[in-house]
Amino acid sequence: MKGIILAGGRATRLFPITRGTCKQLLPVYDKPMIYYPLSVLMLAGIREILIISTPQDIGNFKSLFGDGSSMGLTIEYAEQAKPRGLAEAFIIGEDFIKNQRVCMILGDNIFYGDQLGMYLKRTVKSRRGGSVFAYNVSEPQRYGVVEFNRDKEPVRVVEKPKKPKSNWAVTGIYFFDKNAAAVAKKVKPSPRGELEITDVINAYMRKGDCHVEFLGRGMAWLDTGTYDSLMDAGMFIKIIEERQGLKIGCVEEIAYREGFINKRQLLKLADEFKTSYGQYLKRIVAHEG
Repeated sequence: MKGIILAGGRATRLFPITRGTCKQLLPVYDKPMIYYPLSVLMLAGIREILIISTPQDIGNFKSLFGDGSSMGLTIEYAEQAKPRGLAEAFIIGEDFIKNQRVCMILGDNIFYGDQLGMYLKRTVKSRRGGSVFAYNVSEPQRYGVVEFNRDKEPVRVVEKPKKPKSNWAVTGIYFFDKNAAAVAKKVKPSPRGELEITDVINAYMRKGDCHVEFLGRGMAWLDTGTYDSLMDAGMFIKIIEERQGLKIGCVEEIAYREGFINKRQLLKLADEFKTSYGQYLKRIVAHEG
């Protein structure tokens, strides 16, 4: 399976802090924001990844990750000149996807939970057409909302409904089969001129070929689109990490624990950080020894 991180857009709701850099490179406590969605793909066992961003920001991501080989990954890059909708990611990445299944995650989404890896790997093993994760929210009118039939089966997703028929919002991670780009090409632009991801999801749902995985109380899905939510996400990460002594979204650690790199390679990465972050990576090896 291939992985795509969509890290484009202008993040105007975060102006002026995003006028000089893209949102996905802002810090969320001790890491760049993009570490968190990248860690999700890695926990799913995905090692071939395409990062899509704006022409002015793509170079910063290349400086951050290079070709990904230091973490046992293969990372490629592509540009999205203008924000034309989430579904465009599959069209931009069509040559990258080729004839394989694909997982696309938004570059500003943060997931946390003890069972997250299990959810992800189970979904990767599924051979169904599409899969999305849904999360119970208090303000569903802000999201794409899952609607159910009388048998409580998901039948469609409605984008930002004025009168939501459920509290289950579709999160920013999407699994589709090799036909994702072909389906996205058939989507017509919405009134706001974008190719909506909900239209892709609904195309699969109409064929009865899209599974909805419901994330329960033990999971967290964090938004980072406003000043307050960005600060809240950082505080959430800080509290959990200080309490447990374990890091969230630490891509170097995940690369090691997933078997993408060995101890020597992890220690080499640790030497690049003259901070407590590097010391943490060294402790991983020391504790095992």
